[in-house]
Amino acid sequence: MQFALNEDQIAVRDMARAFAAEKIAPHALEWDETKHFPVDVMREAANLGIGGIYIRDDVGGSAMTRFDAALIFEALATGCPTTSAFISIHNMASWMIDAYGNDTQRHTWLPKLCTMELIASYCLTEPGAGSDAAALRTRAVRDGDHYVLNGQKQFISGAGSTDLLVAMVRTGGDGPGGVSTLVVDGNTPGVSFGANERKMGWNAQPTRAVMFENARVPVANRLGEEGIGFKIAMAGLDGGRLNIAACSLGGAQAALDKALAYMKDRKAFGKRLDEFQALQFKIADMATELEAARTFLWRAAAALDRKDPDASMLCAMAKRFGTDVGFEVANQALQLHGGYGYLSEYGVEKIVRDLRVHQILEGTNEIMRLIVSRKLIEGAR
Repeated sequence: MQFALNEDQIAVRDMARAFAAEKIAPHALEWDETKHFPVDVMREAANLGIGGIYIRDDVGGSAMTRFDAALIFEALATGCPTTSAFISIHNMASWMIDAYGNDTQRHTWLPKLCTMELIASYCLTEPGAGSDAAALRTRAVRDGDHYVLNGQKQFISGAGSTDLLVAMVRTGGDGPGGVSTLVVDGNTPGVSFGANERKMGWNAQPTRAVMFENARVPVANRLGEEGIGFKIAMAGLDGGRLNIAACSLGGAQAALDKALAYMKDRKAFGKRLDEFQALQFKIADMATELEAARTFLWRAAAALDRKDPDASMLCAMAKRFGTDVGFEVANQALQLHGGYGYLSEYGVEKIVRDLRVHQILEGTNEIMRLIVSRKLIEGAR
């Protein structure tokens, strides 16, 4: 376990932080207000290797670790958690193709996914299957060399603006064993999209329903064998949970930095805010909580990299703790701004809105507790 970054890790983190400061942060409020999806900026990030962070290098990936990814997504999120989070989702969907696809599939899709010439969405959630993902009902019926898809996915990040949909569909009976994974071209006849959802945050990326109506998808687009789709989806989520925790920490760190700058300039009762001991204690606690969450995130990422038997549990722990801490620190930073924190121009309220959904997606924090408790109870038997 590392408690200090090596030179390469520091360089990776600083590269992502510099990109966020120059290319993302100056535009984050405008993107939020106008609901602009910054594909051009994300492609610039991909030129730095961020489009395929832990994708193998034979198809153009950066072949880095989950630990590296945690550093990158935290750094990017200091500029805009929403943009960083979408890049993390794209990486998760791409990794599923890299890990479970055959050579033809990998070489067909991944070179353009790594440059983000193609952009991918992850399609698991349905209107009636959120936390109970194994109950998904989107059906894929074999018809010769194709599957015929019917059903609907809900809350799909990037839907309608992305090129590929990595979709979990039911090819067999009920339960997780009947689920398979298909890579669906977003332009396939029979694929349509709902309206861009009106959301509390995450406005710089579109969120839409995806509808399949007799959409024909080649059997050649299936990742792995029939019936392993739920396993693929859950494996992807281990890394996705680390990534979203990292995005929470990056957003919260930016909010804390804004609060410190504000407290240095703002005066009340003849003193700067940062001279009040009660507020000094507050920022000390916020920084301590962030550091504790960051350290645990690193531990979980290292466990996933070495395929530790407890990696899934540690990823769930890190996601629960990191997203809870991230939201609370951002919320406290807003409070430290007083009334100004509630104004959009200071940027803190946007961070609070963006980070709130991190406690819900990639598995709600209640489901994270369920994962952890089941593992502990099994170990005690």
